[in-house]
Amino acid sequence: MLHPRGTPTSGGRSNGWWADADDLIALADHLGLDRFDVVGHSAGTRLVLAASARFPDRLRRLALITPAAAWLTDAAWDGDAIGGRRGDPAVIAALESLTGAQPVDQRQWDAARAVEAPAGYAHWTARERSHSIVGGWELAAVEAWFTGIPDDAAARVLAAPRIPTLVIGGDADILSGVAPVAAYAEALGAELRTIPDCGHYPWVEQPEAFRAALGGWLAA
Repeated sequence: MLHPRGTPTSGGRSNGWWADADDLIALADHLGLDRFDVVGHSAGTRLVLAASARFPDRLRRLALITPAAAWLTDAAWDGDAIGGRRGDPAVIAALESLTGAQPVDQRQWDAARAVEAPAGYAHWTARERSHSIVGGWELAAVEAWFTGIPDDAAARVLAAPRIPTLVIGGDADILSGVAPVAAYAEALGAELRTIPDCGHYPWVEQPEAFRAALGGWLAA
């Protein structure tokens, strides 16, 4: 598992997800891997696609889990229209935070993340609540992740040689949306598997369906 720059395990500071694709290749070199499969989740799928555009001869297959998708195509985010929990006060508060003013300091960032946590799941039971507080988010690290990204990053990804790709989405993923993930998969020429009754973290809410989708594809 690659721990990106700026996380507690790796330390340092990200050079931006486009440049940090170098680290994925450096890890593969260290492990003696010529061509390899990559699984990425959420924001990490950006780094995977950067690597696929910059080093297409090194990657064999990609699995992109609940990707941050809207940036790659013209499909508008539709998280606020996803049914099921729209009447839930916790989800209403989460949507207001997600679409409102962005935090400007770490205190505001922590408060926003706490309010937005319910949007990451199809349900908000003890299981999801417990998962939502694992780890932490540092505003400075997030800002660094999005620095230095070329203006034509999306165009370069879409123009890169096709690599066999699986996209796994959740039908209740408010954070990524549903339509953007479908458009994203189509633009990449990827196979799309949407897991029912599932939010942004399928291994938490639908572990058996997630293992079947990802494990079956990787083993094929």
